[in-house]
Amino acid sequence: MIDWRKWRHITKLDPDKPITPKDVAAIVDSGTDAIMVSGTQNITKENVANLVGMLKEYSIPKVLEPANIDGLRDDLDFIFVPSIINTDVSFWIMGAHKEWVQHYKVDWDRIIPEAYIVLNPRSAVAIVTKAKTDIPVKEVAAYAECADRFFHFPVVYIEYSGTYGDPAVVKAVKEKLDKSVLYYGGGINSREKAEEMAKYADTIIVGNAVYENGGIEKLKETVVR
Repeated sequence: MIDWRKWRHITKLDPDKPITPKDVAAIVDSGTDAIMVSGTQNITKENVANLVGMLKEYSIPKVLEPANIDGLRDDLDFIFVPSIINTDVSFWIMGAHKEWVQHYKVDWDRIIPEAYIVLNPRSAVAIVTKAKTDIPVKEVAAYAECADRFFHFPVVYIEYSGTYGDPAVVKAVKEKLDKSVLYYGGGINSREKAEEMAKYADTIIVGNAVYENGGIEKLKETVVR
């Protein structure tokens, strides 16, 4: 049985970004604990299927993090389902989820809910979901504490999406959590940044580094324990 709570490093691959089978093989061999198929823009059944197809032969744990119903499929190990909790738009907290549950048969054994706190105002996910990103550290920590204590989310995810965030924010959130696993994602493209965020986050998520110059080597640098 796969114990996702013990993962320390996840590589996030975007179906809308080009990648080769050779690069996928190198990522699988990098030491990362799992691969997450996830993106915000231009997510279709076709590009998700193409990426999943390249991963199919590997035994590494695979996670789907769907941005919309079009990207849903049931042939990965887990489906991590985000709720954006720092937005006033209820559709991104539960509305999209209700539509999914209403129209599809959900395999609840594979579902891991995530409480997303989106903090980069220029990111696609912040713009699409109208996330309230200009909030003080205490408010971020309060959102996280509510997600854990009131709503029992298995994962609280601090998402800076494309830019490196504030370690003090991640530290403050960690101090408020009881049972939720803390994920951090955003701007990790070096060992130094990976080690800094791994002091506080239970799991770090690395995505954009894969698509930068020297991507696979940068990714390998970020695999810390």
